[in-house]
Amino acid sequence: MDLVIRPAPRASGVRAVTVALATDVVLVVVFAAVGRASHDETLTVAGVLQTSWPFLVGLVAGWLVTLGRRRPFAPLRTGVGVWAVTVAGGMLLRMVSGEGTAVAFVIVAAVTLLVFLVGWRLIVAAVRGRQKGASSGSGTNPMVTGGGVSV
Repeated sequence: MDLVIRPAPRASGVRAVTVALATDVVLVVVFAAVGRASHDETLTVAGVLQTSWPFLVGLVAGWLVTLGRRRPFAPLRTGVGVWAVTVAGGMLLRMVSGEGTAVAFVIVAAVTLLVFLVGWRLIVAAVRGRQKGASSGSGTNPMVTGGGVSV
């Protein structure tokens, strides 16, 4: 039995990129809304946008840096890179704009965005692995044998 590690399949087109990018945007906005709510700030569209814009700009930069359009669902190749640039870029933009970057906030933001931006991609990879294993009918682990491990 061979251990095969294969790259995640390339995106099937504009739809895949749109779904992945939209998922990331929604999760960054949810992060901002939850943060505002946990600090008893009003949940207006303007308020959520004020909180989320630095991270949304960082998110777009992350997609560009990682070439996320090539493998939008890859947890390691795209997800981790997008997460790192989103957090770093978001924090830098918050500092430049005079917003807070307390150590506790940086830690909470980094962990939450890691769970959000990489987590959904891990779930997709797991579901795809199970589907591939079920369709092969071999009863072997698709993440180790024929299906490979998607990165």
